[in-house]
Amino acid sequence: MEKPIHGGDYDYDYLSGFGNHFSSEAVAGALPAAQNSPLICPYGLYAEQISGTSFTSPRNRNLCSWFYRIKPSVTHEPFKPRVPSNERILSEFNNSNSSTNPTQLRWKPMDAPDSPTDFIDGLSTVCGSGSSFMRHGYAIHMYNANKPMDNCAFCNADGDFLIVPQQGRLFITTECGKLKVSPGEIAILPQGFRFSVNLPDGPSRGYVAEIFGTHFQLPDLGPIGANGLAAPRDFLVPTAWYEDKSYPGYTIVQKFGGELFSAVQDFSPFNVVAWHGNYVPYKYDLSKFCPYNTVLFDHSDPSINTVLTAPTDKPGVALLDFVIFPPRWLVAEHTFRPPYYHRNCMSEFMGLIHGGYEAKADGFLPGGASLHNCMTPHGPDTKSYEATIARGNDVGPHKITDTMAFMFESCLIPRITQWALESPFLDPDYYQCWIGLRSHFTVTETSEITTLQNGQ
Repeated sequence: MEKPIHGGDYDYDYLSGFGNHFSSEAVAGALPAAQNSPLICPYGLYAEQISGTSFTSPRNRNLCSWFYRIKPSVTHEPFKPRVPSNERILSEFNNSNSSTNPTQLRWKPMDAPDSPTDFIDGLSTVCGSGSSFMRHGYAIHMYNANKPMDNCAFCNADGDFLIVPQQGRLFITTECGKLKVSPGEIAILPQGFRFSVNLPDGPSRGYVAEIFGTHFQLPDLGPIGANGLAAPRDFLVPTAWYEDKSYPGYTIVQKFGGELFSAVQDFSPFNVVAWHGNYVPYKYDLSKFCPYNTVLFDHSDPSINTVLTAPTDKPGVALLDFVIFPPRWLVAEHTFRPPYYHRNCMSEFMGLIHGGYEAKADGFLPGGASLHNCMTPHGPDTKSYEATIARGNDVGPHKITDTMAFMFESCLIPRITQWALESPFLDPDYYQCWIGLRSHFTVTETSEITTLQNGQ
């Protein structure tokens, strides 16, 4: 049995590692010895498996866990369409519900909801591609909530959630135990897990990436070697925690094909006394990321800052990468240090957790977002460009501080939802940040002569 890491709160202890086979029990002896499904489990518990991959997936990618719970999760009334629904959530992207748009888009931070809104009702899909039914694709959501999930739990049958809080902590109760997730940390809630979100600081907002048909993994390090970027030891998994009491009218809300369904039961789904396996929720503190950067000249590609990746079958091509831009030193000589101007076959959705972003002097605010779609030009705004070249080549090492921006990058072209295009927080003047870029092109008489001679 692994020794838990103390989380600063007696309810929040963790196990450490990424992709490990973990085991945890809230009552000593609750885990069966030597087998997964004995005729009678210790303490009269029920054995239940949750599979995140097919049974016959390769062993190094096979994900499953065993729960030992007071009552099995099948003990509920039939699912019915939830009333009210949340029609801002999509998991199927087509002409009927979303649009293509190559224009650079940016959204300002959302205001807190005017009425009581929990995590489920606070989800709004910005863009996405593919289909949860076809088990391939992704969706990017924003969440904006001001009340806890009372007497209910959420289950996403469509895919994995990667949650990025920007404002306000999240206390997340899962079937494996509890996660306390602060801005600057992320949480991954795998497909099928039931969870509930409490808001200890009041209103909370942030970002959610959802992937269909695959799971996040650590990127290969290649010539970087054995160390660097996100270390496996810094990923934290909850320890077993359970409650055993009656909850008349407790509701399970299931997202299934982008639609919400609800089922009623009379007990808490967080009744898992012990569990073991490698299919688990987890969290990660982005401040523990070990960034790499160029140390002589030119600007590294952003892929060097990949925290997690959801790969496709094509080597080196991601369904979705989660990339961050953390505090770091810039030391490149005679180099334009901000991100270069770019057109990308991948599509880039960016968010800002706190501070500023080096390529946008104005307008890109914490809690806001931008989307630069496939082959859409993007890069530093006018102020950032002019300020950088004004410093000249003699600028010394400089440390970027008080910042944490991130990017969801995908090989699939996202369609944009009607909600996002009609949002009052959409910035119609985003394009103006580049309009002021002027020509610095100069040609001297000597250079004209050289050009003519080279052309002869």
